[in-house]
Amino acid sequence: MAAQRAYTTHPLVLRRVTVRRVHEVTPRMRRVVLGGEDLAAFTRDGTAHPAFAAPGFDDHIKLILAADGNVRDALPAQLPHGIEWTPAEHRLTRDYTPRRVDHRAGELHLDFVVHGEGPAEAWSASAREGDELWFVGPKSSLRLPERLDWILLVGDETALPAIGRFLDERPLDAPAHILVTVSDAAARQDLTLRDGDTIRWVVAEPGDAAALDAAVRALPSPAGEGFAWAAAESRALLPVRRYLQRERKLPKDRVNITGYWHREEAAAPDAPGPADAAQGPAEIPSPLPWLVARAALQLGVVDAVADTPGLSAEALAARLGVSGPGIGVLLPLLAAYDVVVGADRGAGLRLGPAGEELLDDHEREEYTGHEAELLLALAHLAPALRDGTSPWRLASGATLHDTVTLDADRYGELVEECEQLVFLLTGLTADPLWEDVGTCLLTGPGSASVVAALDDAGRRPRLRIAEEATPAGVLRGHVTAPDRIDWTAGPADVAVAAKALAHRTDEEGVQLLTRLAGWTGTAVLVEASRPDGLSPHAAEAALHAYTATGSPLRDSAAIAALAQRSGWSVDRTIALGWGTEATVLRRA
Repeated sequence: MAAQRAYTTHPLVLRRVTVRRVHEVTPRMRRVVLGGEDLAAFTRDGTAHPAFAAPGFDDHIKLILAADGNVRDALPAQLPHGIEWTPAEHRLTRDYTPRRVDHRAGELHLDFVVHGEGPAEAWSASAREGDELWFVGPKSSLRLPERLDWILLVGDETALPAIGRFLDERPLDAPAHILVTVSDAAARQDLTLRDGDTIRWVVAEPGDAAALDAAVRALPSPAGEGFAWAAAESRALLPVRRYLQRERKLPKDRVNITGYWHREEAAAPDAPGPADAAQGPAEIPSPLPWLVARAALQLGVVDAVADTPGLSAEALAARLGVSGPGIGVLLPLLAAYDVVVGADRGAGLRLGPAGEELLDDHEREEYTGHEAELLLALAHLAPALRDGTSPWRLASGATLHDTVTLDADRYGELVEECEQLVFLLTGLTADPLWEDVGTCLLTGPGSASVVAALDDAGRRPRLRIAEEATPAGVLRGHVTAPDRIDWTAGPADVAVAAKALAHRTDEEGVQLLTRLAGWTGTAVLVEASRPDGLSPHAAEAALHAYTATGSPLRDSAAIAALAQRSGWSVDRTIALGWGTEATVLRRA
């Protein structure tokens, strides 16, 4: 049987609450107690929404603020099942952990670190009884393993609401070992401890990676099966993650580390300010730093320097098997971009701030994973536009679909990219089309998310797999019900193609839909039809899609055209949120 999924999903609902009272927990923590009818089940614009639920100790809700003070214009659109983040120039969002949820009193407690900066902290400082606040979420709750001998909770002051809630509500009986870094001893809080628990407070500057790393390494290593949870400044957590996974050898499913905030590096005294920058034209950035970082990861420079700080350039070259003058060409550039430091002092190499960020798996995927390969294909953008084909095809000599069909690792990356899809599928699983479905045919890298969403909705049709590019092991490792899956294609009541078109050309999309028409009379296409309005990279979405397939993001009209070419007609479209739609097709 597959392992238990790590998260439980929740419907995404936009809620309005008002301030009931404010008080200081410590000189460094302010608590705002909120209440309102939207915390219970309610109806808005004819749509019923469930009561607020945040059962996990580290759940996150997204507060919605506005730089110009006009919060109403910054609000997302509420869908029957989900949220659509429409573009809003002045929207500001910040994630916060509910410190306490009191359903009987209809109250939600939020704790804000008092640090004198940031829109959320500024809002809390001026909050008065009756002030309104809008929020969305949580979208999911962490599921802890059922059997644990201990749990480690590590964090800075921003993690105290989650740690305090864990100790108050105690989702498991295992002893808790707690480490908290605070900027001042006055930030310490009285926490609910039990026999067997331990707690250590360390005074350190916010975001001090060295202090946090040293404190974690100084903790004893309990025996038995454990789970490590950590939340703090994102960069400060990188050595902690590396230590827990590489040295303590905790499995990935026993470690949950989240960057709660990101420290901005101070500009150099002679660096141009906004006024200076406005005097000249905007400068198009060079790709050189990206290519140098990619080379450093591919050669193993970052890992080698992290594992053995103080290496000389010669020792590094020998360890990596790099001959000739190559390492001497690379190191000055790595130093210039803060990947390494010490290259010009003869004191041995250490990782710089940029190098530390590259220790994060998600960060390095931007330079070495599927996303990086798509970016490199853009070197062929001009001839692709002339020829009406995809840059990927010109770069590799094959379509992206052909590439991933033959490469299980690359297809696995597509599956991982689709994991967030599970949070958007409530609208699909709630649709009446499932009422008489006994068998569902699945295709596309989002298939695992569809299975998870069906499980969450209590839908349990027999499943068939129709994706020739889906190695059974890739999908099986992501689903909870391998016992009800038939790994061969065949007739079904409905077919769901989840992000199956996102790596296919139009012709390949028509071929897929034609094949599905031979197995079922109803099909559902789950695809991103427009950019996510909350993403800072929304403007790049169409270009990424074109690079992969030769087509921009396919909107409703483009989907209808592909359907018509393959013998289908569009029955209806279900808005799922975040620019994603489910298009229900009927065989013509």
